Amino acid sequence: MVNVVSEERVFVSRSLRVAIVGAGPAGIYAADFLCKADVPVDVDIFERMPAPFGLIRYGVAPDHPRIKGIVDALHRVLDKPGVRLFGNVDYGTDLKLDDLREFYDAVIFATGATQDRPLDIPGIDLDGSYGAADFVSWYDGHPSVPRTWPLHATSVAVLGVGNVALDISRVLAKSAEELLSTEIPDNVFTGLHGSAVTDVHVFGRRGPAQAKFTPLELRELDHSRHFEVVVDPEDIEFDDGSMAAIRGSKQVDMVVKTLQEWAIRDRRAHPRRLHLHFFHSPVEVLGTDGVVTGLRTERTELTGDGHVRGTGRFHDWDVQAVYRAVGYLPSHLAGLPFDHESGTVPHESGRVLDIDENQIEGVYVTGWIKRGPVGLIGHTKGDAAETVNSLLTDAPNMASAPQRHPGAVEEFLVARGITYTTWDGWLKLDAHERALGEQRGRQRLKVVDHEEMVHISRT
Repeated sequence: MVNVVSEERVFVSRSLRVAIVGAGPAGIYAADFLCKADVPVDVDIFERMPAPFGLIRYGVAPDHPRIKGIVDALHRVLDKPGVRLFGNVDYGTDLKLDDLREFYDAVIFATGATQDRPLDIPGIDLDGSYGAADFVSWYDGHPSVPRTWPLHATSVAVLGVGNVALDISRVLAKSAEELLSTEIPDNVFTGLHGSAVTDVHVFGRRGPAQAKFTPLELRELDHSRHFEVVVDPEDIEFDDGSMAAIRGSKQVDMVVKTLQEWAIRDRRAHPRRLHLHFFHSPVEVLGTDGVVTGLRTERTELTGDGHVRGTGRFHDWDVQAVYRAVGYLPSHLAGLPFDHESGTVPHESGRVLDIDENQIEGVYVTGWIKRGPVGLIGHTKGDAAETVNSLLTDAPNMASAPQRHPGAVEEFLVARGITYTTWDGWLKLDAHERALGEQRGRQRLKVVDHEEMVHISRT
């Protein structure tokens, strides 16, 4: 357990009021550490969606019940008496930093990353070229995306070898019936049921020892009876740098061994195939009349230290859709400095820094907006502990918020005409979705429409 209580910390006599922007794992973990502090703390969490849980609800593939189980732990935090949830409140539109400073001594931003990192190659903007984040939002039933998705391609390319790349590849390759036991909305089932996909090609520019997915994510690919995983034996290649990575990491060793086993096993007769390609760097998305018709890759080779270089040998792949899964990118937050190259807010141990690298009093960051969109959900907990430690260390010298009464925030939101949702509202929506699922023999059926979510939450 991470200890966020410093023995040298000065006791704060008044109750500390903290706002957290973002009700995903990063924000909720921060709330949990605040509630366990050795000073009285009141925490309000602001979330732009009507429902909490962020990445867990809208960024994790529906066939990941193991990860979805994290919701139970997050639920217990939001159920604590010192924590309030204000959903359907959009920071930057409904309220800004100056507004929050009126009611809170400190503000923690935990807004995560929702955009796709761009990939600068010719043809990437053709019709049929998509960002992974958009596709994930669609199959996870995000209210802000269209209800349909074009799944006319028989062969698709996925660029990237991280866990997100495997998630979208697995969803594309699976039959819709395999996902029917999950919480996918009806429109997603209908779309996947009509999918024409027979082949999914996943491309990594480096080798198996440099792949970014985890062993568990990789092995889950082989659990489906409706597609087979194909690995080319020529792609199983290592140099000194690769061998050092294998010896130095149990996870890398497990990934490599799995890929080696798949490369030498006999092919199975399946109507769908998921191909894992290594040493292929995408150089151009090919198209005709503005529509994707293929992908051109350059074969790469190891340089001895685990890195690769181009060989000048190119291959054109017959695909009709391309999904880029090369990373997420956080968005610039109103009123805060932002490093556009890294996609993060400049900080020191979670303390936000201005352009002159001076601390902005009472403003903090945690999660992907702090460290960038890397690491697993569990890494977010250590992130939150560090930020909360910094906040609590600073607390004795913080300026007190002008309006400290908890009801003042609600009055402000009502005066602004903001139709916000609450924790009690989420419990209503949660019960409603579970009831819908029970009617179908499923654990949950997710409500997709934004207005319907708000209406159910506030009824």
